Amino acid sequence: MDQGLINTLILPLLFSICGGLYLYVRFPERRPRALLVMTLFQLVGAYGYSTAPEEALFGLLVMHAAVVFILLVRHLQAPALLPGNTHQ
Repeated sequence: MDQGLINTLILPLLFSICGGLYLYVRFPERRPRALLVMTLFQLVGAYGYSTAPEEALFGLLVMHAAVVFILLVRHLQAPALLPGNTHQ
């Protein structure tokens, strides 16, 4: 099989994981936007997998989906931030 698609999508998906984790930990007020962007990266990867299914790409998408799912669940369980009560 051709490795072109996995080579094309590996860096954006890894960047999405690293950047999303950084934004999630460092900037709590930007969590919803970061999770949305990570979900959109997942959709792009899913489209790539649907056009050329490869086992390596599937594994990368499963890892990315697990990270997004864990961050989303943690975000939904966290109490809402009130304006002016951010701890610095």
